[in-house]
Amino acid sequence: MILCAGNNETFSFAQPMGVGLIETAMNLTRLCLFDKPEFLLFVGSAGSYGAHKIFDIIESKTASNIELSFLSNDAYTPLDNVVSTNSTHKQDVIVNSSNYISTNKELTKKFLNLGIGLENMEFFAVLKVAQEFNIPAGGVFCITNYTNKNAHEEFLANHERAKELLSLHVKKRIKELTSL
Repeated sequence: MILCAGNNETFSFAQPMGVGLIETAMNLTRLCLFDKPEFLLFVGSAGSYGAHKIFDIIESKTASNIELSFLSNDAYTPLDNVVSTNSTHKQDVIVNSSNYISTNKELTKKFLNLGIGLENMEFFAVLKVAQEFNIPAGGVFCITNYTNKNAHEEFLANHERAKELLSLHVKKRIKELTSL
């Protein structure tokens, strides 16, 4: 099953789950309880912490849930804040998820030091639910913005093109997989 966030980030081939961690977790859990999918593929936009360029397509099976306050030693968590469905142990780009969009370029550079490359609001919830239900899962992302003070304006300017590129990429990958 192919998933997406919803609202203005929908695709004809994907089922919307909601925006942010909570809506995604609730809706995906409900779906898995009543009609458990064989696999989950999340498709969406992402912000880059600096290592990836606008319109890069990134595939990942690893997500984190680290808030900015953690980076400045102003918070801690007793929870496991990294999840992966990567069974190949190949190095993944880690996708950080939060209900907030990062806009502090200097602070978000610290994510790169932790091996985290980009952010998407929903992906951590998708992987946590997949882990709970033992469903193989991954994500495909297109970079729409950098995590800086202009993040929202860049996202708006690049979002439609990113959705087009994601659609082309996913359809190409499906064609490759079905021709095997």
